[in-house]
Amino acid sequence: MATDPKMMKAADFAKVSEVDFVATFNKGIRVLQEVLGITRKVEKVPGQNIKTYKVTGKLESGEVAEGEVIPLSKYQTEVDDTFELTVKKYRKQVTLEAINEKGYEQAVTDTDDQMVKDIQGLIRKSFFNFVVTGTGEASGTGLKGALANTWGQLKVFYEDYDVADSDLLYMVNPLDIADYLADTDVTVQTAFGMTYVKNFLGLYDVLVHTGIEQGKVVGTAKNNIILYYTNPKNAEIAKAFDFTGDETGYIGVHHDVHYDNLTTDTVAIYGLALYGELIDGIVVGTIEDPQ
Repeated sequence: MATDPKMMKAADFAKVSEVDFVATFNKGIRVLQEVLGITRKVEKVPGQNIKTYKVTGKLESGEVAEGEVIPLSKYQTEVDDTFELTVKKYRKQVTLEAINEKGYEQAVTDTDDQMVKDIQGLIRKSFFNFVVTGTGEASGTGLKGALANTWGQLKVFYEDYDVADSDLLYMVNPLDIADYLADTDVTVQTAFGMTYVKNFLGLYDVLVHTGIEQGKVVGTAKNNIILYYTNPKNAEIAKAFDFTGDETGYIGVHHDVHYDNLTTDTVAIYGLALYGELIDGIVVGTIEDPQ
């Protein structure tokens, strides 16, 4: 008897799962971009280096006598550090027995969702590990004082960059802000596993996460953060591997069935990282205890 051409086969379910995986992952990335105010995205070739910079130089005296040559103020941007954007590869496997016992949805799709969360967690960790290496410094009494002085240092650094207060982003530990949130009427939202507080104390856009050490405040300009990525569906990779992705190019997913041991694999690859272009444009503030 001929098979109905409209019948859903294993490969069809696998393709749907791949599309769902990509959509779930990229939805989180899009929300993260909105929260961080990321407008700069750079596609890199795998293995290509990412460079962070610092600005050096000083302003010469403006006291110049009539007819004398005005001294030249020299500024330059120097490479501070170099990172390699690598492709991360992950795989999980589900057995026939697990699918038979729990159903496809729970055995495959639910574990795919957890895999997405774990990958997003790695991206968060990498981002926070980077921002705490900022070379700008500030300190102040209590959270309010530390935020205020971090704001001050950022305003000095970005004075010539046309950066408004609303273009600045701050990051704090949950334990440092919890008491303030209890006593303040604020709007809190969750994005990419992080808590985001808009217009905290009437001035600060704050990202709350344990990736920031308790007692520290990190601040930078939103436009200083760049999303670097390598597209797993680029022409060279596509010659050898069939990954499902979307127009963003952030992640590639493939499901494969093995009949020799009756298992199904989920393989996910991505190369994505968030870095600050100007390392001295990231200020790390210290929350000091009242005397």
